[in-house]
Amino acid sequence: MKEDSLLANPMFQLGLNTFGDVTRSAEGQFEEHHVVLRNVVEEAVLADELGLDFFGVGEHHRDDFAVTAPEVVLGAIASRTERIRLGTAVTVLNSDDPIRVYERFATLDALSNGRAEVILGRGSFTESFPLFGHRMEDYERLFEEKLEIFSLLRNEDEFDWEGTIRTPLHKQRVYPTTERGSLRSWIGVGGSQESVVRAARHGIPLCLAIIGGQPSRFTPFVDLYHRALAQFGQPNLPVSVHSPGHIAETDDQAKSEIWPHYREMFGRIGRERGWPPVTYEQFEFGVGPEGSMYVGSPETVAQKIIRNSKLLQASRFDLKYSNGGMPHEQLMSSIELYAKEVAPIVREAITDFTPIP
Repeated sequence: MKEDSLLANPMFQLGLNTFGDVTRSAEGQFEEHHVVLRNVVEEAVLADELGLDFFGVGEHHRDDFAVTAPEVVLGAIASRTERIRLGTAVTVLNSDDPIRVYERFATLDALSNGRAEVILGRGSFTESFPLFGHRMEDYERLFEEKLEIFSLLRNEDEFDWEGTIRTPLHKQRVYPTTERGSLRSWIGVGGSQESVVRAARHGIPLCLAIIGGQPSRFTPFVDLYHRALAQFGQPNLPVSVHSPGHIAETDDQAKSEIWPHYREMFGRIGRERGWPPVTYEQFEFGVGPEGSMYVGSPETVAQKIIRNSKLLQASRFDLKYSNGGMPHEQLMSSIELYAKEVAPIVREAITDFTPIP
């Protein structure tokens, strides 16, 4: 891997993530997908203008999320932004082709002047597997072998590979190559020790997707990651955190704005997966001091980010700011408060972290 010519951001980073959740209009009707996609671009442009560090879009293939082709959306965003890093949240690698993923993001990296990155994961939604002709019984094997290929591609040199999921690769290279010599990459983990060790073995930074329960339960995964990096002879690498939230002028306003959409979104997912309906008491725990939702006033959200980022030794926090059908106008307001009021508090408080190259 070539020497990185880009300087790391010397400050703790703050980013945003969205799945392109289908929002409701002012009249309460669900917006069409084309409207949502255009609004996502406007949200990213605002994030760039306000000095946030990262904007990620997730990949889903269902009617309640509009983003199925993250790289296309990110390309549109790249054409209208200057400095914000652009990536996924996440790319479902085991139902995609690792070579095509690398090529698409290397292309995005060139067109955005080196701002592209990719977060690779197995995905908590599985609709892409039957859609693209994969068997769920191959879920783990597909990810393991495709990640092996992707890790070889990150060297941007000639490589050989042989496994069970496709024909062997001999003396192959990938194009275009990136200006910095490798694509900036992360592995998204939702709570699997095997995934943490896998990230360390391949020498790829770790992204913790914490969407429920207590963030403190992820501290053993961070410790495991650092121990595994040392055992594999890898350098110290950054950890990032992805969690949902919403910011308004007051705690009560933020909770009242997000709750009906949160209830609706998790009610649908729960019915699909056999879960009971979410209760307000569960929601209150999630937004409380011990929960994993960052909902409230700028001061409330900032203090929670500071506490949990220090606890998890994180170098970046990404707020999943879209939550079900929340209107575009509320999302724009939340982004503005996040950048203007939350970010300065957090960056002043967090000074000990691993820089993200």
